[in-house]
Amino acid sequence: MGGVRGLGRVEVEPDEPVFHARWEARVFGMSLLWAFPNLDAGRHVMESLPTLAYLSLPYYGRWLHCLETQLLESGLLVPGELEARLAGSTGPAASVEMPSAASRSDSARRERPREPSFRPGERVRTRNLHPFGHTRLPGYARTRGGVVAIVHPDAWILPDTHAHGRGENPECVYAVRFAATELWGADAEPNASVHVDLFESYLLADENGPGERGADHE
Repeated sequence: MGGVRGLGRVEVEPDEPVFHARWEARVFGMSLLWAFPNLDAGRHVMESLPTLAYLSLPYYGRWLHCLETQLLESGLLVPGELEARLAGSTGPAASVEMPSAASRSDSARRERPREPSFRPGERVRTRNLHPFGHTRLPGYARTRGGVVAIVHPDAWILPDTHAHGRGENPECVYAVRFAATELWGADAEPNASVHVDLFESYLLADENGPGERGADHE
């Protein structure tokens, strides 16, 4: 998971059901009804879980934590209320109006504020970013060199600012191809590569690489 060693194999479950239990479906449905400030803010809440809790909770257990946190922060739940209701309390519900998810836009696509800084075939290097908040730059891909394979059309909301109420700040997004050995070292599978979608502010031009201009096209 994210390049972390020691978590075991990824077990592929044949004919895997959409939900393994009824509570998972209910959490998914409640999350769709609840209007998080935005998807990136929800991801940040999930990432704020303590490491041991994050690794021990099942997938929809993390969703449930995210939902409970947002309900507490909005005032729809007060501290201790959830535990009291699970214990049988039937006190009055909060009077806060629940936001409507119907008015939320699910598209993160925007018009380009300017032309892309990089072209297919150009070599780039990822920045050494370690923000306290949300980012879509994977830890395993920081300070690594790769080649721009695709310049995605239009621009996309920058999650790093959007998750924290600092604006959309749309940027160009690139599919960058990294050699597996660049990411994982000499023990990586030979002749393998990984493509990662990265925002422009994550990238620097890498003048030391020969590039592959003309090898790909947008």
